[in-house]
Amino acid sequence: MGEQGVWSEANSKTYRQLAAIAVPARAEQIATLLTLIPFGRDEAFRVVELASGEGILAEAVLEAFPQATVLALDGEETMRQTTAARLSRFEGRGSIGAFDIRAGDWYPQLDGADCVLSSLCVHHLDGAEKQVLYLAAANRLAERGALLIADLVEGARREARDLFADTYDGVAKAQSEALTGSTALFEQLVATEWNYYRYPDPVDKPSTLFEQLTWLKEAGFAVVDCFWMQAGHAIYGGYRSEEASGAGERLHYEAALEIARRALAETAG
Repeated sequence: MGEQGVWSEANSKTYRQLAAIAVPARAEQIATLLTLIPFGRDEAFRVVELASGEGILAEAVLEAFPQATVLALDGEETMRQTTAARLSRFEGRGSIGAFDIRAGDWYPQLDGADCVLSSLCVHHLDGAEKQVLYLAAANRLAERGALLIADLVEGARREARDLFADTYDGVAKAQSEALTGSTALFEQLVATEWNYYRYPDPVDKPSTLFEQLTWLKEAGFAVVDCFWMQAGHAIYGGYRSEEASGAGERLHYEAALEIARRALAETAG
């Protein structure tokens, strides 16, 4: 992480090198987020993505939902450039913006949004800041809206933190071997002390899953839940409405997984 915890171009370079193994079951995570979006495949709705990175999730959303639009926000210029290039084929349905998740001056861009997605960003906020974000999202989302988050979560006890550390290393090593036939990428991940659960970093401030579900409920989300979890990484969030109301054909998981794999294959290529 850069000076005073600011994500830098150097951080982006390291992330690009390691993301394929550093994110557990990346295609599964993208597919899970896509499947949880509370709209039919042919409905028009607006997504705001927080920390869009290289634009892989934004691309998958636009591919899966042909009437959707995405505002992809990120704090680092080279990531925004990569996302802009990736989304250019969608004829104006994808737009790019700069933001600092801690600042809050970007909250008006959530007004009337139908879905807010975030991957590996919210853990940079402390507990009080997370509560502010969740309240802002609950108050600004449209009536059918959802806040869906993929991120690190803290273990409530040492046993859980040790488990997260060990399983994260195991997943990263297995993904390195599957992707490259060697442990070289995993060894690079170890050398950079990327595993938060083994090498805590003061700029990373994950909260427990229970705390965050409680804060989401207190913010006003009608339904909150954890939908997926592996090696200390969870997908969780809240819906403004108690009942699913998406019109038309739903996106099913297997179709979402195929879309996710295509987006990731394009990145690898």
